[in-house]
Amino acid sequence: MIELSVVVPTYNERPNVGELVRRLDAALQGVRWEAVFVDDDSPDGTADAVRALAQADPRVRCIQRLGRRGLSRAVIEGVLSTAAPAFAVIDADLQHDETVLPAMLARLRGDDGQPAMDVVVASRYVAGGSLEGWDAERARMSRFATALANRMVPTGLTDPMSGFFLMRRDTFDRAVRGLSGEGYKLLLDILASARGAVRLAEVPYAFRPRHAGQSKLDSAVLWEFSLLLIDKKVGRWIPARFLLFSLVGISGVFVHFAVLSLLYMLGHQAFTTSQAVATIVAMTSNYALNNSLTYRDQRHRGLGWWGGLLTFYAICGAGVVANVGVAGFLFERQGWALAAAAGALVGTVWNYAATRVVTWRAR
Repeated sequence: MIELSVVVPTYNERPNVGELVRRLDAALQGVRWEAVFVDDDSPDGTADAVRALAQADPRVRCIQRLGRRGLSRAVIEGVLSTAAPAFAVIDADLQHDETVLPAMLARLRGDDGQPAMDVVVASRYVAGGSLEGWDAERARMSRFATALANRMVPTGLTDPMSGFFLMRRDTFDRAVRGLSGEGYKLLLDILASARGAVRLAEVPYAFRPRHAGQSKLDSAVLWEFSLLLIDKKVGRWIPARFLLFSLVGISGVFVHFAVLSLLYMLGHQAFTTSQAVATIVAMTSNYALNNSLTYRDQRHRGLGWWGGLLTFYAICGAGVVANVGVAGFLFERQGWALAAAAGALVGTVWNYAATRVVTWRAR
């Protein structure tokens, strides 16, 4: 029987997977373990490399995801695929110190003479932990995000942003249906969604420099972390993406009036011409912002950007028709204010739902 499943989300990690399996084998002597690599269809052939390893080592498995992206969702799929009573999450870039896994497992089970735990987190900030090779700016941003996370979702952990942790499967099962799956910080998502008390412990580890390949840490990580926090606070009432989509729509109103004023009031252009240009510019602005922010994990690039823009134009045009139709229907019955608000709401919901299915469908 497998005692521990090590779930490894990957994207373009081909040079690292063999070394990681070798290190896991050395670290987990005496433990019945498996490694589940969940690959988001890496163009560098990571999944092929994992399957080659699996031919020689039955403890290695590969889940290749097509048309789906996202570290948290990849880990969720990996955990759901295993029957092990405990699982660990570890990065494929070898920055996480696999040699602390036995101590983490002992702490989870209570084999070290202390009470058993539900979750054991490898921490960079507890005494004995460290950040190797991080500059002051990156370390400062990490500590700020950690402080913000503990304020929004109090956990008592020194490192709630850790991507290296070990957990009982039954603890995960209590939280899984409430997970948002947004961003990179699955641990925080689980702790915010778990029903009942969760027994937590931390062990120190040294965060190492990347072994090979390129770092994926960029502004997207911070943005998706923010999206996760928004979802945990308001997601039960309003989807976080809908809220962001609506805020972008509000920004489009300001863009529309700015362009209209510039052309009509200052440029002395015909009103219909000014209105048409302002509408196109506002829709383009909304598309660009939603593509960069609301749907950053599914954003269009290259020629796909222009194709997405055309579908956005078409859908928002239909949204204008829905807006005017609902507002006109209610105007005679409820007055102009309610009619206008209802029309705007219907238009926004239509634009959000339709563009989510068509413009930013999961790829």
